[in-house]
Amino acid sequence: MADLLAGWPVPHAALAVLSPAGVLATEGELDRQFWLASLTKPLAGLATLVAVEEGALELDDPVPGLPPALAGATLRHLLAHAAGLAPDRLEAAGTIERRRIYSNAGFDRIGELVAAATEMPFSRYLSEAIFTPLGMRQASLDGSPARDAWAAVADWIPLLGSLLAGGTPVLAAGTLAEATTAQFPGLPGVLPGYGNQADNAWGLSFELRANKQPHWTSAQNSPQTYGHFGQGGTMFWVDPVARLAVVALADQPFGDWARQAWPVLSTEVLHRFG
Repeated sequence: MADLLAGWPVPHAALAVLSPAGVLATEGELDRQFWLASLTKPLAGLATLVAVEEGALELDDPVPGLPPALAGATLRHLLAHAAGLAPDRLEAAGTIERRRIYSNAGFDRIGELVAAATEMPFSRYLSEAIFTPLGMRQASLDGSPARDAWAAVADWIPLLGSLLAGGTPVLAAGTLAEATTAQFPGLPGVLPGYGNQADNAWGLSFELRANKQPHWTSAQNSPQTYGHFGQGGTMFWVDPVARLAVVALADQPFGDWARQAWPVLSTEVLHRFG
């Protein structure tokens, strides 16, 4: 994939392509740590679902500490950006289940809930629930569960392999299937960086490709494709129909370069390995 990364206007970039059989291709420094930005959210979401499986939390119990206008919003709502919270403040910006409002504040509240329920800092719980058992040796969280994780491509390889297999060593297959299925389907909303979507489909912390247009994946990715991208210049997706996954990390803020490069990369992955 060197021919594709060579044209990226970034200081550093690295990527890996996987199938259920293993790693198909890599490029760049696989052990270089990158700021994940919003790729932190699906990692935090996975840890939260582990806490749910352990019985520390319930997906459909009302969440305490939210604005009165959002009384009754649940952990499921927060994970799916359907609680009506403002993007960066613990304030109401809408009503529950009326519009998909992408909320960093919601994930900060999730981190507080998990920390209280498990009686440990969220960063430690994330490490013990996800990073250590999956062998994500360089991954760490220093700050917000919405955006402050760091990791290398090498850390993502075992995680993506597990996701392609339909389950992880720490999460049941049924839970992963629910997490990658649209929650509160049909909600409109803005996909950051790509504008209004009539159906802004989202799972439990995973963004779903569905039929969104424009989008940062390829038009040839299946609607079942799930993943996330980050404002730091990072992205990953898993296409369960093509049975392929890709992670690409860079240290250039998201912008027009990414809008152009990521769909091209995704199309080439599907053509070369599909």
